[in-house]
Amino acid sequence: MYSGTGLKLNYLKLIVFSYSIFIGSVLPGVETFPESVLLSSPSVKSVDSKALKERQKQHMARGLPKQKPIAGVKQVIVVASGKGGVGKSTTAVNLALGLMANDPSKSVGLLDADVFGPSIPKMMNLRGNPELSHNNLMIPLMNYGVPCMSIGFLVEDVAPIVWRGLMVMSAIEKLLRQVEWRGLDYLVVDMPPGTGDVQLSITQNIPIAGAVIVSTPQDIALLDARRGAEMFKKVNVPVLGLVQNMSVFHCPNCNHQTHIFGSDGARQLADTLGVSFLGDVPLHLNIRETSDRGQPVVVSSPDSPEAAAYRRVASAVVQRLQEVDSSQADGTESR
Repeated sequence: MYSGTGLKLNYLKLIVFSYSIFIGSVLPGVETFPESVLLSSPSVKSVDSKALKERQKQHMARGLPKQKPIAGVKQVIVVASGKGGVGKSTTAVNLALGLMANDPSKSVGLLDADVFGPSIPKMMNLRGNPELSHNNLMIPLMNYGVPCMSIGFLVEDVAPIVWRGLMVMSAIEKLLRQVEWRGLDYLVVDMPPGTGDVQLSITQNIPIAGAVIVSTPQDIALLDARRGAEMFKKVNVPVLGLVQNMSVFHCPNCNHQTHIFGSDGARQLADTLGVSFLGDVPLHLNIRETSDRGQPVVVSSPDSPEAAAYRRVASAVVQRLQEVDSSQADGTESR
């Protein structure tokens, strides 16, 4: 006879064991048996490694959910980072505004998928609860011509979001599927930092046009940025490139330039990974102040060098999207 506690513990162990097998079967690079072990086994030495990888890919695809596009959205761009504090959300906001500034004919939306630390409401100067459409879908709040959706619109400003995994996944599903996006050319998604459940859920459930990785030039940030880029590669999401944020500090008094976090780290990492370098964004007081006021620098100081830096990044992103589309049409792999 097992006690109630004993049954629960055994059931929990079974769930954890099953989950580990599931993860090993659906994620490339997180196999139950590493590929290096399989390839070194005498029984498979004669098997062509390309054929083996193709079989693994087919096997892994069986366990993946079928991707379904977001209604009303042509292309999804995710902005990610390996760790927090590198300016990912600021980059996402100004990227969305930069895409519109470069081509006013394009419609751009902004989705805040950082459930535990939503920043979009503050940066876009938005507050309040979304209204519901006649289809019972949430209508995004809008500012600066950009429709926005965030979990921050649904909870109190200072309320801690203390949710377990299933609640987080449910919230992400609602943000993806129960929002009325109307004819967007681009949906920019501000991802949470790291490489966890949210990233996995989003990449498996919706087709993503490409990922933008944000990092500062310092070695510690670059280590995690590399993990983020490798994760997207493993789940077959095109990495559009790296943005080097806080690349150089401009003194507001004498305009002297100081590389506080080092120089060209993200550029060198992009070369190492074989992906594009999308541009530099300086560490500047103007960017911080305008973000805190809810007036992003691209719209509040459009003629500033800082706004120009974000517009250049937006141009590089569009160029990379076109390259990815062309390579997919040709059946070749884009850099």
